[in-house]
Order: sequence, then C-alpha cells, then structure tokens
Amino acid sequence: MHTLPAPPSAAKHKIVAGMGAIPFDGGVAFRVWAPHAEAVFVTGSFNEWSPSNNALQSEGKGMWYGEVSEAAPGDDYKFVIRNGEQTLMRIDPYARQVTNSVGSGVIYGDSFDWRDDNFRMPPWNELVIYELHIGTFARRHDGKPGTFDDAIARLPYLNSLGINAVEVMPIAEFAGDLSWGYNPAHIFSVETAYGGPDAFKRFVRSAHEHGIAVILDVVYNHFGPSDLDLWRFDGWSQNDKGGIYFYNDWRSATPWGDTRPDYGRDEVRRFIRDNAMMWLGDFRVDGLRYDMTLYVRSVSGNHDDEIPEGWSLAQWINRQVADQFPGKITIAEDLRGNEFIVKHDHQGGANFGSQWDAEFVHPIRAAIIASNDHDRNMESVRGALLHRYDGNMTNRVIYTESHDEVANGKARVTTEINSEDPHGWHALKRSTLGAGLVLTAPGIPMLFQGQTMLEDGWFQDTDPLDWNKTKRFAGVTRLYRDLIRLRLNLDGVSRGLTGQHITVHHVNNIDKVIAYHRHADGGPNDHTLIVANFSARSWTEYEIGAPAAGKWAARFNSQWEGYRHDLENFEVHDIEAKPVGRDGEPASAIVSVAAYSLNIYTLTEA
Repeated sequence: MHTLPAPPSAAKHKIVAGMGAIPFDGGVAFRVWAPHAEAVFVTGSFNEWSPSNNALQSEGKGMWYGEVSEAAPGDDYKFVIRNGEQTLMRIDPYARQVTNSVGSGVIYGDSFDWRDDNFRMPPWNELVIYELHIGTFARRHDGKPGTFDDAIARLPYLNSLGINAVEVMPIAEFAGDLSWGYNPAHIFSVETAYGGPDAFKRFVRSAHEHGIAVILDVVYNHFGPSDLDLWRFDGWSQNDKGGIYFYNDWRSATPWGDTRPDYGRDEVRRFIRDNAMMWLGDFRVDGLRYDMTLYVRSVSGNHDDEIPEGWSLAQWINRQVADQFPGKITIAEDLRGNEFIVKHDHQGGANFGSQWDAEFVHPIRAAIIASNDHDRNMESVRGALLHRYDGNMTNRVIYTESHDEVANGKARVTTEINSEDPHGWHALKRSTLGAGLVLTAPGIPMLFQGQTMLEDGWFQDTDPLDWNKTKRFAGVTRLYRDLIRLRLNLDGVSRGLTGQHITVHHVNNIDKVIAYHRHADGGPNDHTLIVANFSARSWTEYEIGAPAAGKWAARFNSQWEGYRHDLENFEVHDIEAKPVGRDGEPASAIVSVAAYSLNIYTLTEA
C-alpha cells in the first residue's frame, strides 16, 4: 500500500490551473477527472514508467492533481487509475499530443512561433469555402496519407482560385492512419499521421499568410467508437455502458455506437467546451463546423427523444465563441431545416452562425443530375434559391458537393450525371451550372476538394486527388476562378452577389430557364442579373424581365470556349434593357444563353 504525500501548502505554492499535463517553471502539473478512483498516479518516461512513484492528490469532486519536477515537454505519460481490484492505464483525455491512438500521451510545450500572424476572418457574406480532407488533399509519393505540410504546398492553388476559407475535415486523433476523421479517439490531440499539433499550426499560419481562413470540423455527437480510452475511464459504468464520459442509459445510442457524451455532466460539458475553445484560441482557427448536431440535440432525430442538455451545451459554447472570438463562425450540420439552429439563444435558438442547407443541395443536385430535361423542376430550383434561415443569407452554407454528398452511396456530380463519361460535355456543363448557382445564390458558398478540376468517382480516404487534372482541365479551373472573382466582387462590379437580396422573377418550367436579380443596398455596381438555362436548347433571343432599364455588361458565360476546347463558341453580348415591364420587373431585355449554361450581367449604366 502506498501512502499519498500531503498536498502542497497553498501558502507556499500556487496550484497550477488547467486540465491534463500543464508545463510550468517547476516541472509539469497533472490534473485528471476520475470520480470513482481510489488512487491516481502519473507514469511516464520521466519516472521509468513507474506505476506508483508519482501519486496525485484528490482535490475533491473527482479531481486529482499533482506535480512532477522531473517531467518535461516531450515526455510520454499516462495515468494509472486504481478502482477496487482494477488498475487501469489511461491516456490523458486532455492530452495535447499522443504517440498514436493506442499509445501514450506526450507532454506538449507550446513554443510555436506564429510570427506576425494577425489574420482576421473576412465578413461572412464574403466567404467562399473549400472543404478538404488532409489525408487525400495532397498526394504523397510513398502512398501514405497526406500531411499538413503536403497541404501547405497546395495552398497557392486555392489562393489563385480566390478561395478565402478552407473547411478541414476532422483532424483529432483517430484509430489508424486512414479515416474521414469522424471517429475521434482523442479530441484534444492532432492526428499523428497528419503531422501532429505543430504541423497543424504551420498549416493555419500558412493559410493565413495566403489570406485563407481555417474552419475546423469537430465531432461532439459521439466519440470513437474504437481506440477509446475514455470508455469506462475510471472503471465505473452502468448498464454495460461507457462510464463517466458517456450516457449510461438509452441516450447513449448513436448511429456510430453507444458513445454519446453525457451532455448533462458538468465535467463533460467543460471537456467539450474546452476543446472548442482550444481550437479557436491555441490553434487560431477561424471557425468550427459541428458534425451532425441532430444527434447532439436528440437521440435519433425524432421530436420525442430530444436531449435538452445537448441543446443548452451548443448554446453555451456558441455564446462563448461569440463573446471571446468575435467574427469567428460556428456552423452546424443539422440538415433538418430547423431555423432555431441559427437563432440567438435569447430567442431559444442554438446560436450557431450558420448551417449547411439541405434545402439547397438536394433540389439543385436533382435538377442538374436528372437525365431528361423534362424532369428538371424550376419551381424547386426557385425554392432553393430563395430559402434562408431567420432572414439572413449568411445563416446557410450552400453547395452541390460535400464529403457526405459524394460518398455513402452517392458520387461526384460529374459521375452522377454520366458515370461512363464523367469528364464529357454533359458532365462539364451541368456540374458547372450547379456551381454557378452555388456561387451566385444567397448563402455562404462551399466547394468540395477536386470540384474545380472535374474530379469524378466518389470520395474515399484511400483515394487522393489527382492533381494532374489541374493541367488537363485548366480551363475548368479558370471557370471557377472567374465565378469566385465575381462572387467576391474583386473587380468592383458585382457587389450584388455579396448582398442579402434576391428576386427570382423569371421561372419558365417548360423551357427550363430561370432568371434572378441579386443586390445589396443599391447604388453603382450593385445590381447583378443571372440567367440559367437548364435545357439542351440554346437560345439566341430570349426575353426576360430586368430590374432596371439601361446597359448591362455580360460578365460571365459558362459556355465560353476558353473554358474548354469542346465548348462551341457561343457569344453572349452586353444587353440593353428597355423600360418595358416584364416578369413583374420594370424593364425587359433580350439575352442569349447556351444549353446548360449560366450567364451573369451587371448594371453599368441606368
């Protein structure tokens, strides 16, 4: 039996704050939550892995604390927890670094040089997001997953496109080296196969140097389910469930196993809150995207099994993010059209900054993937363009491709259009028509990795991007670059695309043509007119309403032959709108628009 030393005198020594392993001038302090432990020790390379040399003292309420003068950053360590006849070796839940998902924690000393990084996130109405997966975004010659450093080498490509935000799929340490990342084993540790914490900081710093914000995908609806030291962490559990970090009743059930965190326990709530704040503070990421919040706020997505404490947890974290990191964004993947996801908590909302919009992606994908023009529903397209949450266009993220939409039984839009020829004319035209809607509709537009180079097939964590396609389809990349340039008003002529307002004034469900007007607050270089043709027929003279009489400059034509050699030259000219009302608008104009094409015009002279 080991006699535990008396705790240090408060008069002579200040207890080090924080959880996990905290380096300080006198060594390293350790704190862990293990309410059912009878004794807790820390072991590691600093004490030759002795299971009993360094005991922690109870601080009450299940907290254990101790200091080890011999320990230092870079040392491996674990906690030894004794509960009755059980002696458990556990990786620190707050470990900032691990050797691997089933190895040991590594004491992390933060000495990273951020240089002069003072990056500020662009206004949300001026964001264009590019979702990427570190392991497949950049190809490695040795066949191993890509790393943060590999991804850094590709940032100039994104910068040249005009991308100003990346959404990085989860990077918390997961089982093995290959994963989408939605199976987090250690949520405070950065995946070792990607390079670990300092490598991720290099990635964030470099992204900021390229003018690119970093939004990180986090998973709080479940943990694991494999390589999970949190499971029965201190030896206690009920009903054959997971112990102190998890619900131990029917609320534990998720689509990924019985590993839903117990959102009602203060210590678990702080654990998740601390994690969110770590990414935003220590790693300087510019936003968080929460994976499938439906399973945070409910057990199975039904109204009769809601989890109120999951909702209040989201409110609490998002409120703290808004208070401590103004301008940074939180995005929910909820996909149930729930407006309260983005409402303020004083209105009963969850206080997210935005959410992925299923009401956009599903009707738009259906319209561009359908084999027959007859099956394209312009009223559904109109509904997708007009949809918003709580009256604010930045409350939704819109896209035609995401990691979910190009896997799990679904493929890239190009492959869905024509699996036998995913790089052919139809796949090119209709996939870029969808992208044109993403980049001209109200919302925060998002592209998925490879979309700008006509990537085909479906997303797999074993299949890296083929960067040779950037040369093969250089014109397609230019098409996306031109769209993004207009979306961000980089030439000062298309401010309307950053604005709140849209009027869908022309909907022709017979000929499959739709036209809409985007604007901010009026004035010069604001009014933007978009015409989209969802049919195989090209029009050289097509009459639509216009929001104002005058000259409208043709800024974009997705049929331009410069975008690819097999696009026939289809001329789209500037137009003169006459003061003759049509489509409920005060003016009208004759336009030409090619098959499966999108044109953009801006008012230059009223």
